[in-house]
Amino acid sequence: MHTHDYILTNGRTLSGDTVDIEIRSGIIDRIVPAGEGDPGDFDSDRQHDANRRLVTPPLIEPHLHLDATQTAGDPSWNKSGTLTEGIEIWDGYKKDISVSDIVDRATRTVEWYVAHGVTRIRTHADVTESSLTTIEALVELRNQLSDIVDIQIVAFPQDGVFTNYNHEALLRESAEMGVDLIGAIPHAEHTREDGVASINLACDLAESFDMGLDLHIDETDDPGSRFTEVLASEAMKRDIGQKTVASHATALHSYPNSYAEKVISLLAESDVSVITNPPDNSVLQGSYDDYPRRRGHTRIDELQEAGVTVGIGHDSVLDPWYHYGVADPLDAAFILVHYAHMAGREDVETLWQMLTEANADVLGIEGYGLQEGTRGSLVVFDAPDGFNALRQQPARTLVVNAGKPVAETEPANSHVYRENGTQSVSFNYE
Repeated sequence: MHTHDYILTNGRTLSGDTVDIEIRSGIIDRIVPAGEGDPGDFDSDRQHDANRRLVTPPLIEPHLHLDATQTAGDPSWNKSGTLTEGIEIWDGYKKDISVSDIVDRATRTVEWYVAHGVTRIRTHADVTESSLTTIEALVELRNQLSDIVDIQIVAFPQDGVFTNYNHEALLRESAEMGVDLIGAIPHAEHTREDGVASINLACDLAESFDMGLDLHIDETDDPGSRFTEVLASEAMKRDIGQKTVASHATALHSYPNSYAEKVISLLAESDVSVITNPPDNSVLQGSYDDYPRRRGHTRIDELQEAGVTVGIGHDSVLDPWYHYGVADPLDAAFILVHYAHMAGREDVETLWQMLTEANADVLGIEGYGLQEGTRGSLVVFDAPDGFNALRQQPARTLVVNAGKPVAETEPANSHVYRENGTQSVSFNYE
Protein backbone atom coordinates (compact mmCIF):
# COMPACT_ATOMS: atom_id res chain seq x y z
CA MET A 1 0.00 0.00 0.00
CA HIS A 2 1.40 3.38 -1.05
CA THR A 3 1.74 5.89 1.81
CA HIS A 4 -0.26 8.37 -0.25
CA ASP A 5 -3.21 6.05 -0.86
CA TYR A 6 -6.47 6.80 0.94
CA ILE A 7 -10.22 6.23 0.64
CA LEU A 8 -12.99 8.46 1.92
CA THR A 9 -16.45 6.91 1.97
CA ASN A 10 -19.90 8.48 2.38
CA GLY A 11 -18.82 12.08 1.83
CA ARG A 12 -21.38 14.66 0.74
CA THR A 13 -20.13 17.17 -1.82
CA LEU A 14 -21.14 20.83 -2.13
CA SER A 15 -23.48 19.81 -4.94
CA GLY A 16 -25.24 17.35 -2.61
CA ASP A 17 -23.93 14.08 -4.07
CA THR A 18 -22.86 11.37 -1.62
CA VAL A 19 -19.68 9.74 -2.87
CA ASP A 20 -16.68 7.53 -2.18
CA ILE A 21 -13.31 9.06 -3.12
CA GLU A 22 -10.31 6.82 -3.81
CA ILE A 23 -6.85 8.41 -3.74
CA ARG A 24 -3.88 6.53 -5.14
CA SER A 25 -0.29 7.81 -5.18
CA GLY A 26 -1.52 11.19 -3.98
CA ILE A 27 -3.97 11.66 -6.87
CA ILE A 28 -7.75 11.24 -6.90
CA ASP A 29 -8.16 8.02 -8.87
CA ARG A 30 -11.90 7.38 -8.62
CA ILE A 31 -15.01 9.18 -7.44
CA VAL A 32 -18.05 6.92 -7.36
CA PRO A 33 -21.49 6.94 -5.73
CA ALA A 34 -21.37 6.06 -2.04
CA GLY A 35 -21.13 2.33 -1.53
CA GLU A 36 -19.41 1.65 -4.85
CA GLY A 37 -15.88 2.32 -3.66
CA ASP A 38 -13.58 -0.51 -2.61
CA PRO A 39 -12.30 -0.05 0.97
CA GLY A 40 -10.81 -3.53 0.73
CA ASP A 41 -8.04 -2.10 -1.45
CA PHE A 42 -6.88 0.14 1.41
CA ASP A 43 -5.35 -0.55 4.81
CA SER A 44 -7.63 0.11 7.78
CA ASP A 45 -5.69 3.23 8.77
CA ARG A 46 -6.00 4.59 5.21
CA GLN A 47 -9.79 4.89 5.15
CA HIS A 48 -12.39 7.16 6.70
CA ASP A 49 -16.18 7.04 6.80
CA ALA A 50 -17.43 10.63 6.51
CA ASN A 51 -20.92 9.54 7.59
CA ARG A 52 -22.55 11.91 5.07
CA ARG A 53 -20.59 14.92 6.30
CA LEU A 54 -19.59 17.66 3.88
CA VAL A 55 -16.39 17.03 1.91
CA THR A 56 -14.71 19.78 -0.16
CA PRO A 57 -11.38 20.42 -1.81
CA PRO A 58 -8.80 21.75 0.67
CA LEU A 59 -9.15 25.35 1.76
CA ILE A 60 -6.64 28.00 0.69
CA GLU A 61 -5.37 31.10 2.48
CA PRO A 62 -4.43 33.60 -0.27
CA HIS A 63 -3.45 36.59 1.88
CA LEU A 64 -1.66 36.43 5.23
CA HIS A 65 1.16 38.05 7.20
CA LEU A 66 2.95 35.21 8.97
CA ASP A 67 5.88 37.39 10.01
CA ALA A 68 3.57 39.46 12.25
CA THR A 69 1.16 36.77 13.43
CA GLN A 70 0.56 36.32 17.17
CA THR A 71 2.13 39.66 18.12
CA ALA A 72 -1.14 41.38 19.12
CA GLY A 73 -0.54 43.58 22.16
CA ASP A 74 3.25 43.47 21.83
CA PRO A 75 4.55 46.09 22.41
CA SER A 76 1.08 47.71 22.54
CA TRP A 77 -2.49 47.35 21.35
CA ASN A 78 -3.89 49.24 18.36
CA LYS A 79 -6.14 51.68 20.21
CA SER A 80 -7.29 53.73 17.20
CA GLY A 81 -8.08 50.68 15.09
CA THR A 82 -6.31 52.22 12.10
CA LEU A 83 -3.96 50.79 9.52
CA THR A 84 -1.48 53.56 10.34
CA GLU A 85 -1.24 52.75 14.05
CA GLY A 86 -0.88 49.06 13.21
CA ILE A 87 2.12 49.86 11.02
CA GLU A 88 3.64 52.01 13.78
CA ILE A 89 3.27 49.21 16.34
CA TRP A 90 4.78 46.68 13.94
CA ASP A 91 7.70 49.05 13.27
CA GLY A 92 8.46 48.96 16.98
CA TYR A 93 8.25 45.18 17.20
CA LYS A 94 10.37 44.35 14.16
CA LYS A 95 13.42 46.30 15.36
CA ASP A 96 14.56 43.32 17.44
CA ILE A 97 12.98 40.52 15.42
CA SER A 98 14.70 37.14 15.05
CA VAL A 99 14.36 34.09 12.82
CA SER A 100 13.41 31.82 15.72
CA ASP A 101 10.77 34.28 16.94
CA ILE A 102 9.07 34.40 13.54
CA VAL A 103 9.32 30.66 12.94
CA ASP A 104 7.89 29.80 16.36
CA ARG A 105 4.93 32.18 16.07
CA ALA A 106 4.21 31.37 12.44
CA THR A 107 4.40 27.61 13.02
CA ARG A 108 1.61 27.80 15.60
CA THR A 109 -0.58 29.78 13.21
CA VAL A 110 0.11 27.44 10.28
CA GLU A 111 -0.79 24.44 12.42
CA TRP A 112 -4.09 26.15 13.26
CA TYR A 113 -4.69 26.68 9.55
CA VAL A 114 -3.96 23.06 8.71
CA ALA A 115 -6.36 21.89 11.43
CA HIS A 116 -8.97 24.06 9.71
CA GLY A 117 -8.44 22.40 6.35
CA VAL A 118 -5.90 24.73 4.72
CA THR A 119 -3.11 23.13 2.68
CA ARG A 120 -1.95 26.21 0.73
CA ILE A 121 -0.95 29.61 2.12
CA ARG A 122 0.32 32.81 0.53
CA THR A 123 2.09 35.01 3.06
CA HIS A 124 3.55 38.48 2.71
CA ALA A 125 6.92 39.23 4.30
CA ASP A 126 7.91 42.77 5.27
CA VAL A 127 11.07 43.61 3.32
CA THR A 128 11.44 47.09 4.77
CA GLU A 129 12.88 45.31 7.84
CA SER A 130 16.54 46.11 7.24
CA SER A 131 18.05 42.68 7.99
CA LEU A 132 15.49 40.80 5.84
CA THR A 133 15.10 38.41 8.76
CA THR A 134 11.46 38.08 7.72
CA ILE A 135 12.39 36.51 4.40
CA GLU A 136 15.01 34.25 5.94
CA ALA A 137 12.53 33.04 8.55
CA LEU A 138 9.63 32.42 6.18
CA VAL A 139 11.82 30.56 3.70
CA GLU A 140 12.93 28.36 6.59
CA LEU A 141 9.31 27.93 7.68
CA ARG A 142 8.27 26.99 4.13
CA ASN A 143 10.88 24.24 4.12
CA GLN A 144 10.13 22.97 7.64
CA LEU A 145 6.37 22.66 7.09
CA SER A 146 6.37 21.41 3.50
CA ASP A 147 5.07 18.03 4.68
CA ILE A 148 1.72 19.55 5.67
CA VAL A 149 1.31 22.81 3.73
CA ASP A 150 2.55 24.59 0.61
CA ILE A 151 3.60 28.19 1.29
CA GLN A 152 4.14 31.03 -1.18
CA ILE A 153 6.07 34.11 -0.04
CA VAL A 154 5.52 37.67 -1.30
CA ALA A 155 8.28 40.25 -0.89
CA PHE A 156 6.21 43.09 0.60
CA PRO A 157 7.67 46.59 1.22
CA GLN A 158 5.35 47.43 4.15
CA ASP A 159 6.61 51.00 4.56
CA GLY A 160 6.83 51.79 0.85
CA VAL A 161 9.67 51.47 -1.65
CA PHE A 162 10.66 55.11 -2.13
CA THR A 163 10.01 56.32 1.42
CA ASN A 164 13.54 55.38 2.49
CA TYR A 165 16.81 55.37 0.57
CA ASN A 166 17.49 51.64 1.09
CA HIS A 167 14.04 50.11 0.60
CA GLU A 168 14.44 49.59 -3.14
CA ALA A 169 17.72 47.75 -2.58
CA LEU A 170 16.06 45.55 0.07
CA LEU A 171 13.23 44.69 -2.31
CA ARG A 172 15.70 43.77 -5.03
CA GLU A 173 17.76 41.68 -2.60
CA SER A 174 14.68 39.85 -1.34
CA ALA A 175 13.86 38.80 -4.91
CA GLU A 176 17.04 36.71 -4.84
CA MET A 177 16.35 35.06 -1.47
CA GLY A 178 13.72 32.52 -2.48
CA VAL A 179 10.49 34.50 -2.56
CA ASP A 180 7.74 33.54 -4.99
CA LEU A 181 6.15 36.90 -5.76
CA ILE A 182 6.86 40.61 -5.70
CA GLY A 183 4.67 43.08 -3.84
CA ALA A 184 4.26 46.82 -3.39
CA ILE A 185 2.06 49.27 -1.52
CA PRO A 186 1.73 52.31 -3.79
CA HIS A 187 -0.77 54.21 -1.62
CA ALA A 188 1.84 54.27 1.18
CA GLU A 189 4.37 56.14 -0.97
CA HIS A 190 4.79 59.87 -0.34
CA THR A 191 3.48 60.99 -3.71
CA ARG A 192 1.34 59.64 -6.52
CA GLU A 193 4.39 59.73 -8.76
CA ASP A 194 6.31 57.48 -6.36
CA GLY A 195 3.28 55.20 -6.09
CA VAL A 196 3.21 54.74 -9.86
CA ALA A 197 6.96 54.20 -9.88
CA SER A 198 6.64 51.48 -7.24
CA ILE A 199 4.14 49.62 -9.44
CA ASN A 200 6.47 49.82 -12.42
CA LEU A 201 9.41 48.62 -10.30
CA ALA A 202 7.40 45.66 -8.99
CA CYS A 203 6.39 44.72 -12.54
CA ASP A 204 9.99 45.00 -13.75
CA LEU A 205 11.28 42.78 -10.94
CA ALA A 206 8.53 40.22 -11.42
CA GLU A 207 9.32 39.96 -15.11
CA SER A 208 13.08 39.80 -14.48
CA PHE A 209 12.74 36.95 -11.98
CA ASP A 210 9.77 35.28 -13.70
CA MET A 211 7.57 35.74 -10.64
CA GLY A 212 4.00 36.73 -9.96
CA LEU A 213 2.77 40.02 -8.51
CA ASP A 214 0.60 40.58 -5.44
CA LEU A 215 0.23 44.22 -4.44
CA HIS A 216 -1.46 45.80 -1.43
CA ILE A 217 -3.24 48.46 -3.39
CA ASP A 218 -5.66 51.27 -2.59
CA GLU A 219 -6.20 49.85 0.91
CA THR A 220 -7.77 53.07 2.05
CA ASP A 221 -11.10 54.88 2.22
CA ASP A 222 -9.66 57.76 0.18
CA PRO A 223 -11.47 57.95 -3.19
CA GLY A 224 -8.46 59.88 -4.50
CA SER A 225 -6.22 56.83 -4.14
CA ARG A 226 -6.23 55.51 -7.69
CA PHE A 227 -3.47 52.99 -8.23
CA THR A 228 -5.52 49.92 -9.12
CA GLU A 229 -6.08 51.36 -12.59
CA VAL A 230 -2.31 51.75 -12.99
CA LEU A 231 -1.66 48.14 -12.01
CA ALA A 232 -4.38 46.81 -14.32
CA SER A 233 -3.14 48.92 -17.22
CA GLU A 234 0.48 47.88 -16.69
CA ALA A 235 -0.50 44.21 -16.41
CA MET A 236 -2.44 44.50 -19.66
CA LYS A 237 0.46 46.14 -21.51
CA ARG A 238 2.90 43.49 -20.28
CA ASP A 239 0.44 40.59 -20.65
CA ILE A 240 0.98 39.47 -17.06
CA GLY A 241 -2.56 39.80 -15.75
CA GLN A 242 -2.96 36.10 -14.96
CA LYS A 243 0.02 36.36 -12.60
CA THR A 244 -1.11 39.62 -10.97
CA VAL A 245 -3.25 40.22 -7.88
CA ALA A 246 -4.73 43.43 -6.49
CA SER A 247 -5.10 42.82 -2.76
CA HIS A 248 -7.66 44.79 -0.76
CA ALA A 249 -8.61 47.50 -3.34
CA THR A 250 -10.93 48.95 -0.70
CA ALA A 251 -10.92 52.47 -2.17
CA LEU A 252 -13.05 50.98 -4.95
CA HIS A 253 -15.86 51.08 -2.38
CA SER A 254 -15.58 54.87 -2.16
CA TYR A 255 -15.03 55.72 -5.83
CA PRO A 256 -17.76 57.50 -7.78
CA ASN A 257 -19.75 54.87 -9.65
CA SER A 258 -18.63 56.04 -13.08
CA TYR A 259 -14.94 55.77 -12.14
CA ALA A 260 -15.46 52.46 -10.35
CA GLU A 261 -16.97 51.06 -13.53
CA LYS A 262 -13.84 52.07 -15.45
CA VAL A 263 -11.53 50.39 -12.92
CA ILE A 264 -13.60 47.20 -12.85
CA SER A 265 -13.55 47.06 -16.65
CA LEU A 266 -9.76 47.42 -16.63
CA LEU A 267 -9.41 44.62 -14.09
CA ALA A 268 -11.63 42.35 -16.14
CA GLU A 269 -9.85 43.10 -19.41
CA SER A 270 -6.38 42.74 -17.88
CA ASP A 271 -7.23 39.44 -16.11
CA VAL A 272 -5.96 40.79 -12.78
CA SER A 273 -7.47 39.05 -9.74
CA VAL A 274 -8.66 40.73 -6.55
CA ILE A 275 -8.49 39.52 -2.95
CA THR A 276 -10.87 40.87 -0.32
CA ASN A 277 -9.88 40.50 3.33
CA PRO A 278 -13.00 40.89 5.48
CA PRO A 279 -11.54 40.49 9.01
CA ASP A 280 -9.00 43.32 8.72
CA ASN A 281 -10.99 45.60 6.47
CA SER A 282 -14.09 45.30 8.63
CA VAL A 283 -12.19 46.92 11.51
CA LEU A 284 -9.68 49.13 9.66
CA GLN A 285 -11.84 50.72 6.97
CA GLY A 286 -14.15 53.52 8.04
CA SER A 287 -12.08 54.07 11.19
CA TYR A 288 -11.62 57.75 10.33
CA ASP A 289 -15.31 58.25 9.54
CA ASP A 290 -17.89 59.99 11.65
CA TYR A 291 -21.41 58.67 11.03
CA PRO A 292 -22.42 57.19 8.67
CA ARG A 293 -19.35 54.91 8.56
CA ARG A 294 -18.37 53.20 5.36
CA ARG A 295 -18.06 49.43 5.25
CA GLY A 296 -14.98 49.82 3.07
CA HIS A 297 -14.66 46.43 1.41
CA THR A 298 -14.20 46.24 -2.34
CA ARG A 299 -17.12 45.89 -4.77
CA ILE A 300 -17.31 42.12 -4.79
CA ASP A 301 -20.63 41.75 -6.61
CA GLU A 302 -19.75 44.18 -9.41
CA LEU A 303 -16.29 42.66 -9.86
CA GLN A 304 -17.73 39.16 -10.13
CA GLU A 305 -20.44 40.28 -12.53
CA ALA A 306 -17.67 41.70 -14.75
CA GLY A 307 -15.82 38.37 -14.71
CA VAL A 308 -13.04 39.34 -12.28
CA THR A 309 -11.78 36.53 -10.04
CA VAL A 310 -12.30 37.56 -6.40
CA GLY A 311 -10.65 35.51 -3.67
CA ILE A 312 -11.21 35.78 0.06
CA GLY A 313 -8.40 36.02 2.61
CA HIS A 314 -8.02 36.41 6.36
CA ASP A 315 -5.03 38.82 6.21
CA SER A 316 -4.12 38.86 9.90
CA VAL A 317 -4.25 36.50 12.85
CA LEU A 318 -3.56 38.09 16.25
CA ASP A 319 -1.43 40.99 15.06
CA PRO A 320 -1.40 44.82 15.35
CA TRP A 321 -4.00 45.19 12.60
CA TYR A 322 -6.46 42.51 13.71
CA HIS A 323 -6.43 41.34 17.32
CA TYR A 324 -8.68 38.33 16.78
CA GLY A 325 -8.68 35.21 14.62
CA VAL A 326 -8.16 31.45 14.91
CA ALA A 327 -6.72 30.93 11.41
CA ASP A 328 -9.97 29.71 9.85
CA PRO A 329 -11.02 30.81 6.35
CA LEU A 330 -14.65 30.25 7.36
CA ASP A 331 -14.24 33.13 9.83
CA ALA A 332 -13.44 35.43 6.93
CA ALA A 333 -16.38 34.08 4.95
CA PHE A 334 -18.74 34.48 7.91
CA ILE A 335 -17.75 38.13 8.30
CA LEU A 336 -18.29 38.68 4.59
CA VAL A 337 -21.79 37.19 4.82
CA HIS A 338 -22.76 40.18 6.95
CA TYR A 339 -20.32 42.80 5.79
CA ALA A 340 -21.05 42.46 2.05
CA HIS A 341 -24.78 41.73 2.29
CA MET A 342 -24.17 38.14 1.18
CA ALA A 343 -26.66 36.49 3.53
CA GLY A 344 -28.98 35.25 0.80
CA ARG A 345 -29.32 31.54 0.24
CA GLU A 346 -27.99 31.98 -3.30
CA ASP A 347 -24.81 33.52 -1.85
CA VAL A 348 -23.76 30.20 -0.30
CA GLU A 349 -22.53 28.90 -3.63
CA THR A 350 -20.68 32.16 -4.34
CA LEU A 351 -18.91 32.12 -0.99
CA TRP A 352 -17.74 28.54 -1.46
CA GLN A 353 -16.58 29.35 -4.98
CA MET A 354 -14.48 32.17 -3.49
CA LEU A 355 -13.06 29.94 -0.75
CA THR A 356 -12.10 27.17 -3.17
CA GLU A 357 -11.90 27.71 -6.93
CA ALA A 358 -11.27 31.46 -6.86
CA ASN A 359 -8.54 31.19 -4.24
CA ALA A 360 -6.94 28.38 -6.24
CA ASP A 361 -6.99 30.58 -9.35
CA VAL A 362 -5.42 33.45 -7.40
CA LEU A 363 -2.54 31.22 -6.29
CA GLY A 364 -2.14 29.70 -9.76
CA ILE A 365 -2.79 26.18 -8.46
CA GLU A 366 -3.13 23.48 -11.08
CA GLY A 367 -4.82 20.14 -10.46
CA TYR A 368 -7.14 21.51 -7.78
CA GLY A 369 -10.62 20.28 -6.92
CA LEU A 370 -12.57 17.12 -6.26
CA GLN A 371 -12.27 15.50 -9.68
CA GLU A 372 -10.56 12.39 -10.91
CA GLY A 373 -6.98 13.23 -11.79
CA THR A 374 -6.61 16.15 -9.39
CA ARG A 375 -4.39 16.25 -6.31
CA GLY A 376 -5.71 13.92 -3.64
CA SER A 377 -6.48 16.57 -1.03
CA LEU A 378 -9.76 17.13 0.76
CA VAL A 379 -11.45 18.37 3.92
CA VAL A 380 -14.34 16.83 5.89
CA PHE A 381 -16.53 19.23 7.88
CA ASP A 382 -18.72 18.28 10.82
CA ALA A 383 -21.73 19.62 8.92
CA PRO A 384 -24.08 18.15 6.33
CA ASP A 385 -23.73 20.85 3.66
CA GLY A 386 -22.14 24.14 2.63
CA PHE A 387 -24.79 26.33 4.27
CA ASN A 388 -24.42 24.69 7.68
CA ALA A 389 -20.63 24.74 7.41
CA LEU A 390 -20.66 28.51 6.84
CA ARG A 391 -23.20 29.03 9.60
CA GLN A 392 -21.50 26.85 12.24
CA GLN A 393 -17.83 27.07 11.27
CA PRO A 394 -17.61 23.48 12.56
CA ALA A 395 -14.69 21.18 13.28
CA ARG A 396 -12.79 19.75 10.34
CA THR A 397 -12.94 16.07 11.23
CA LEU A 398 -10.33 15.11 8.62
CA VAL A 399 -7.80 16.93 6.43
CA VAL A 400 -5.95 14.99 3.71
CA ASN A 401 -3.11 16.48 1.66
CA ALA A 402 -2.01 14.49 -1.42
CA GLY A 403 -3.32 11.25 0.05
CA LYS A 404 -1.76 11.84 3.46
CA PRO A 405 -3.87 12.66 6.55
CA VAL A 406 -2.43 15.84 8.08
CA ALA A 407 -5.07 16.74 10.69
CA GLU A 408 -8.05 15.32 12.52
CA THR A 409 -10.43 16.98 14.99
CA GLU A 410 -12.99 15.34 17.25
CA PRO A 411 -16.28 17.26 17.14
CA ALA A 412 -17.56 18.62 20.44
CA ASN A 413 -20.58 16.93 22.02
CA SER A 414 -23.20 19.05 23.78
CA HIS A 415 -25.92 17.84 26.13
CA VAL A 416 -28.90 19.62 27.62
CA TYR A 417 -30.08 18.37 31.01
CA ARG A 418 -33.85 18.30 31.25
CA GLU A 419 -36.23 16.89 33.85
CA ASN A 420 -37.17 14.04 31.53
CA GLY A 421 -33.57 13.12 30.82
CA THR A 422 -30.39 14.22 29.06
CA GLN A 423 -30.78 15.34 25.45
CA SER A 424 -27.95 15.36 22.94
CA VAL A 425 -27.83 18.57 20.94
CA SER A 426 -27.26 18.85 17.20
CA PHE A 427 -26.39 22.28 15.83
CA ASN A 428 -27.22 21.34 12.24
CA TYR A 429 -30.17 22.99 10.54
CA GLU A 430 -31.86 20.74 8.01
